[in-house]
Amino acid sequence: MRRIQTLLAVMVLFAGAGDRLSADEPSEKPEVTVTLLDGTWADARRYIAEQKGKVVVVVDFWSTSCLPCMTEFPNLVKLKDKYGDKVVRVSFNLDYAGIKSKPPSYYRPRVEKFLTLRKADFRNYLCTVDALDFFDEMDLNSIPAVFVYGRDGSLAKRFDDSLLEPGEEEAFTYEADIFPFLDKLVK
Repeated sequence: MRRIQTLLAVMVLFAGAGDRLSADEPSEKPEVTVTLLDGTWADARRYIAEQKGKVVVVVDFWSTSCLPCMTEFPNLVKLKDKYGDKVVRVSFNLDYAGIKSKPPSYYRPRVEKFLTLRKADFRNYLCTVDALDFFDEMDLNSIPAVFVYGRDGSLAKRFDDSLLEPGEEEAFTYEADIFPFLDKLVK
């Protein structure tokens, strides 16, 4: 119950944060095509399984109501420049909160706008399952979270709030944690 209260408090605190980030939005018109697929974790897992034996897969769990998520998201985009075809990028959006009057399609324009402005030209999912149910299913307490899968298809590392050290504000960042991990994994 405490976890649900914490998640709801964070969602209320950052509600509409995606709309307030206009100063952070790139000024150039994007030159990429972004595709946002409705899906569940099972859909993403099938895609991850298709990559087995080929590449490392990085899955970023995020929401437009999560300022730390949006701050780190450009680093997911940068993986292409840093690792090329050795890494496949996947974004898994968790905006849908299970409210009947606001189905997943309600969040689509805001999520697509964010992805387009960030030039997220990779596999993007809009979760069609209530975020709280997803958190329980994945044993996650908060986002952002990033899962890295090795070439063998198995989960190599979870970057989530379980890595939070006393006195630190963030449990991980791409620069300090994920990039160095990938440097070793993609060799």
